[in-house]
Amino acid sequence: MKKLKKTVPLLDGPSLDKAKIAFTNTVDFNRYPFSIPPLKNLREITFPTQVTFFVGENGTGKSTILEAIAYKSGFGPEGGSKNINFKTSEEKTYTGTQNLAEYITLSWRQKPKHGYFFRAESFFNVANYIDTIAREWGEIAYDPYGGKSLHEQSHGESFLSFFKNRVGAGGFFIFDEPEAALSPQRQLSLMALIHQACKNPASQFIIATHSPILLAYQNATIYSFDADNLTRIAYTDTEHYQITKHFLDNPERYLQHLFEE
Repeated sequence: MKKLKKTVPLLDGPSLDKAKIAFTNTVDFNRYPFSIPPLKNLREITFPTQVTFFVGENGTGKSTILEAIAYKSGFGPEGGSKNINFKTSEEKTYTGTQNLAEYITLSWRQKPKHGYFFRAESFFNVANYIDTIAREWGEIAYDPYGGKSLHEQSHGESFLSFFKNRVGAGGFFIFDEPEAALSPQRQLSLMALIHQACKNPASQFIIATHSPILLAYQNATIYSFDADNLTRIAYTDTEHYQITKHFLDNPERYLQHLFEE
């Protein structure tokens, strides 16, 4: 008798469905990170598409909530896979993120098997950690990173090497400013890698970025942290797009205004 194949139900969206935030009466909204305006009023973030962007000025809370989601998902505070968990800074550096994570509940459509938290600010520390592992395990430790130490590559090359070797197979990825060391051409390469990974319907990317190039990714969800409430906006409504476009359309006018006495 022919054995029937087990069917896997199709997802109606990416792995993470939503992040719910439920603050208690004991939360002091005068203290960081709860004092950040968008976080004060934040109760839920939904993820209807495979790619979601967090945008906003520095200090608006986009990286803070991103790191809290990463921490709640089981990633280490400085980034890496779930098998990488280390700290190079004092415990108090991460207190705000961990305190915020206590009030977050993640609702999954399907728990991801593979994933990575890429944090540009501490990627150098991850590279150091991988070198330490390689001294114990040998060169095999570098296989997921292009076969050699990330420190043996330029800053931009190490970023792109990571993306090429970790993103292609798909998974659950949280990126904090992945464009930090990438040229415009390399940012386009990253977009192509994300597109390839998203052919797997279980793949998902949540990205905090300032890049108007990455934000152009088609069919992505964009949340702006620039107001007192988290707002879903269109690509052409982001300040990143508008300022970049207006500057490129008329750089002389912008420079004249910036440099006038």
